[in-house]
Amino acid sequence: MSERFLKGGRLLAFGRGPYSTDAQHVSVEFVHPVIVGKRALPALDLSSLLRPWLDAILRPEDIVMGFGPPEGDPEVWAALESAEARGAMTFALPGPSGSYALKAVTQDPFIHQELVEIFYHTLWETVHVFLEHRELGQDVGQAEFLYPFLGQKKQETAGIVEDVAASIQMKVRDDTRLRTRLATEQSEQIGAAALAIRERLLRGGKLILFGNGGSATDANDWAMDCVLPPAGYETIPAISLSMEPANITALANDVGVEVIFLRQLLAHAKPQDVAIGISTSGGSRNIVMALEEARKRNLLTVALLGNDGGEIYRRGLVDHPIIVRSDYIPRIQEVQASAYHVLRETLEVLRHGHA
Repeated sequence: MSERFLKGGRLLAFGRGPYSTDAQHVSVEFVHPVIVGKRALPALDLSSLLRPWLDAILRPEDIVMGFGPPEGDPEVWAALESAEARGAMTFALPGPSGSYALKAVTQDPFIHQELVEIFYHTLWETVHVFLEHRELGQDVGQAEFLYPFLGQKKQETAGIVEDVAASIQMKVRDDTRLRTRLATEQSEQIGAAALAIRERLLRGGKLILFGNGGSATDANDWAMDCVLPPAGYETIPAISLSMEPANITALANDVGVEVIFLRQLLAHAKPQDVAIGISTSGGSRNIVMALEEARKRNLLTVALLGNDGGEIYRRGLVDHPIIVRSDYIPRIQEVQASAYHVLRETLEVLRHGHA
């Protein structure tokens, strides 16, 4: 991938339904890297018009990534096969074939999606290591933050491959540790949040979700998991304010970024609704302002937070804060995905009247 980016290639990603949010997420990771000093790499989400868009803009130097459920998606596979025939590097996530193809290791759609997210986060981190190594030929620059053991001296590629592989295993262990801590410390909070949300839904309420960047894609995914759930699950009314680019850009341009969720909340919120903010920092101003307004309107408020919970937690802006205690955004987002998937499953358990 690093070689293709250096030759002018782009990452083109797509998926259908909830898996389109993985394409959104991987695109924002490459275009807007969370580590200061990392270059913006060209990436696009083509999910809204998958095959026609791909056919129209694909170049042989591009990288094409297709997402789907554990059983795969034949439409996605067909698009990947066409792209590979035109010279592109392809990733089937999952799939039977491609330049790189992952086999689904679980039939649980939520766990499957979490594993794929870990994959593309570590892939993004690793691409920057090799990109700088191949371009500079002498050190890994600011990628030392990701892989401190590489140091500031010239590295041979073979050694980097071995060290990066070890680092990826370390990152997965970090995920396991954070998920275990979340289950130990936050299980009662998650259960209480689910009970409170269920009560609002029984009163005719809906979920109103919002977040920025990667958290926006999580808000979109959570909303889609509600309105297009796995087989056997009930449909839950939900909207994502992060899924409204015309509203977001109009508000950001005409008023300011800090009101992009507040103004939409004013239009949509009813007293029986649930406002759910997702923030890795716990301090995003537009999330804070929307939650402040939600409290004034007596909505139930929930937040998925990182670090120490930030301003949202310190000021008590939500009824149910769920905190992933880490300061590294990819790991926070991966574990937050587990948190909202567990919440979604718990709501399904409550529907059947037993815990």
